[in-house]
Amino acid sequence: MNDDTPHGVVSESNAGRKSNLTPELITKAKLYINEFREGGFVLPTVEGLAYYLGVARSSVYKYEGEDSEFSDIVETVRQLQAIMLINGGLMGDFNASIAKVMMTKHGYSDKQEIDNTSSDGSMKPVFNIVGVSPDDNSASGDRTE
Repeated sequence: MNDDTPHGVVSESNAGRKSNLTPELITKAKLYINEFREGGFVLPTVEGLAYYLGVARSSVYKYEGEDSEFSDIVETVRQLQAIMLINGGLMGDFNASIAKVMMTKHGYSDKQEIDNTSSDGSMKPVFNIVGVSPDDNSASGDRTE
């Protein structure tokens, strides 16, 4: 939905389907950010938001694409989750393995990248070709002792 299109009004992009995103649902989504713990959630998640709102996770993603205010709410949920994972992982409040797996959803990784080719060319291999002539004594098998 365009920012100019009121909630629930069919636009060209969602023709044929009326959005179920209402101002009340947006208000409730904002409450989730501050009240997720009261609902028994350890971290804010998109899944938790969907459950709290009583909608499918796919609906949250759909609303996110339709409305900039709702999109900002979902982004806040993701940011808060990342912050809490980092802090909880550092403080030992969360299982490190689980925190590490969840952090991959936020673009973090524990892999090391080794640049063997160097994009700037600074590691370009240098080849020294040296001409060698055969030693006359070693070629014939004669040895002088």
